[in-house]
Amino acid sequence: MLNSRQRAQLRAMANKLDTILQIGKEGVTTNAARQCTQALTARELIKCRVLPGSGMTAREAADELSRLCLADTVHTIGTRFVLYKENREIDKDKRIKLVK
Repeated sequence: MLNSRQRAQLRAMANKLDTILQIGKEGVTTNAARQCTQALTARELIKCRVLPGSGMTAREAADELSRLCLADTVHTIGTRFVLYKENREIDKDKRIKLVK
């Protein structure tokens, strides 16, 4: 569980990120969850987008993906949302260091 200072830190880091996952008209599928898990394993912090025809809000998609991927929802705004999942297996220098 992230505290408010950690969320603020991750939101600031996410500003410069490109959107790497889009949720389309089929909603959150197993393929989308698998791609999300792989991206979180590689990057720890990802930005996603819900397309207008999906029938889901960004909050709904973020909640569903965070449940499926065991991640934390950092931020939702408009059609975009940010997810974070710590990966202890990657190199310590590449790992995101959160404030306490």
